[in-house]
Amino acid sequence: MTTTVTVSGGDFRPYEVVVGRGLLAGLGGRVAPLAQGRTVVITDETVGRLHGKAALASLKAAGAPGRLLTVPPGEGSKSFAELERVIDRMLAFQLDRKDVVVALGGGVVGDLAGLAAALFMRGVDFVQVPTTLLAQVDSSVGGKTAIDTPRGKNLVGAFHQPRLVLADIDVLATLPERQLRSGWAEVLKHGLICDADFFEWLAGEGSAGAGGDPEALERAVVRSVEIKSAIVGEDEKEAGRRALLNLGHTFGHAIEAELGFDETKLTHGEAVALGCALAFRFSAASGLCAPDAAARAATVLGAAGLPTRLDQAGTFKAASLVKRMGGDKKAERGRLTLILAWEIGDAFVARDVDAGAVTAFLEAEIAGG
Repeated sequence: MTTTVTVSGGDFRPYEVVVGRGLLAGLGGRVAPLAQGRTVVITDETVGRLHGKAALASLKAAGAPGRLLTVPPGEGSKSFAELERVIDRMLAFQLDRKDVVVALGGGVVGDLAGLAAALFMRGVDFVQVPTTLLAQVDSSVGGKTAIDTPRGKNLVGAFHQPRLVLADIDVLATLPERQLRSGWAEVLKHGLICDADFFEWLAGEGSAGAGGDPEALERAVVRSVEIKSAIVGEDEKEAGRRALLNLGHTFGHAIEAELGFDETKLTHGEAVALGCALAFRFSAASGLCAPDAAARAATVLGAAGLPTRLDQAGTFKAASLVKRMGGDKKAERGRLTLILAWEIGDAFVARDVDAGAVTAFLEAEIAGG
C-alpha cells in the first residue's frame, strides 16, 4: 500500500510525495514520464553500494538510462568544491535541460543534488529518493537546497522544488540505529510544532518507529509529510509560517557550528532534538509556556535516545553560541529570531528576541549541567 501526498500552493508546480514500501524497484516507471532523455543519479558512496545498481536497473528498464555520480558521505560534501565537481561531471556527461537529476540518499545528497539541479543550465528537473528517515520527513520536501560555508550551515542555496519524491520505507532497514533516531527527532519536531495528538501517539504506540518498526515508521512519515506539505504550500519561501519548521534549528545549528559540523560528535537530528528541548525550556523561562510542557517535550525526546542537555553534546560558552545564532540565516539585521512555543503542538515565530536573555538562559543551562 502506498500513500500519496500532493504538495501544492504558491507559485511552484504541484508534485507528489509517494510513501510506501518497495518503491525503489519502481523508480524508473515513475521517473521515465518526467524525463525526455537521460538521468543522472547523484548519491554518496555508502548509498551507492547499497542501492545504486537497483536504481540504475529500474531506470534503464523504463527507458530512462542513468549515470551514477557519487560523492563522499557526510556533511563535508555540502561544499563549493563538491558542488563544482558535481556540476562539472554533469557537463561531462553532456546532460541537457531535458534530462533529470535523481537525488538518491540522505539530506546531504538531496541538498547538494538539488542545488546542482537548480544551477545547471539555469535549472533542470530533479527527483528526490530519500534514503534516511530525516530526509524522508524533512529535507526532501519543500524545495530547500543548500551547501555550507565555514561561516555557517546552509547559507548558500536556492529554492528548487522537486518533480517527485519517493519515500521508500524499506530502505530505512539499512540505516544505523543512530541515524534512525536522528530522523525521529524531526518527526517529533512536527508534533511539537502543530499536532499535539500526533506527538502523544509518537510518545506512546508510535514510539516503535524509533526502533525501526515499518508500520509505525510509515504512519510517522506520512503524517510528517502532510504537516510539512501544508506549511510549504502556504509559505514556500519562508516569509511567514514556514519558519515554524525551524523549531530547534537556530539553537541546533549554533551547536553544530561550534562542534565543526562533526557528525561523530553530534548528528543534525540530535542537534535539532537538543535545540527543541532548549527552545521549550527558553519558552518556559520566558513565561510563554508551562514548565510541565517543556519537561514533557524533553522527556519524550530523551526516551527516544536523543540529547536534551548541552553537556550531552560537549562543552560550550553561551556567548559563542549566541554569536553563532546571530549569524544564522533566520536572523534579521543581527536580531535573533527563534521558534518558541505556547505549549506542545502550538509553536510560533518570535522576532527580535533579546540576545541578552538568550545568553543568560544558556549560561544557566551550562551551569546547571
